[in-house]
Amino acid sequence: MYAIIEDGSRQYRAEEGALIVIDYRDVKPGDTIELNKVLLVENGGSAKIGQPLVGGAKVVAEVVDLPKKKTVIQKFKRRKNYRRLKGHTQPYVRVRVKSIVG
Repeated sequence: MYAIIEDGSRQYRAEEGALIVIDYRDVKPGDTIELNKVLLVENGGSAKIGQPLVGGAKVVAEVVDLPKKKTVIQKFKRRKNYRRLKGHTQPYVRVRVKSIVG
């Protein structure tokens, strides 16, 4: 059984027990999140496709950790004394899918 969910502007395939990295929310590790924007639920061989969402369907997930990804932007032009270094840290939320209610 799996579900296609939407979070922000991206879509994810959620299966029970799977780890998913979604957009940042103000939560703590161990909290439970309900993702209500379910676009498709597949069970066995039958699929429910929402137009645009599947009514009454949700994905329940538990927050595992809050990783951060550091991105470094570097610009350089040789012999021109031009060097620029910028950094950006993008926060995320890593969740483990507990159940799919559809």
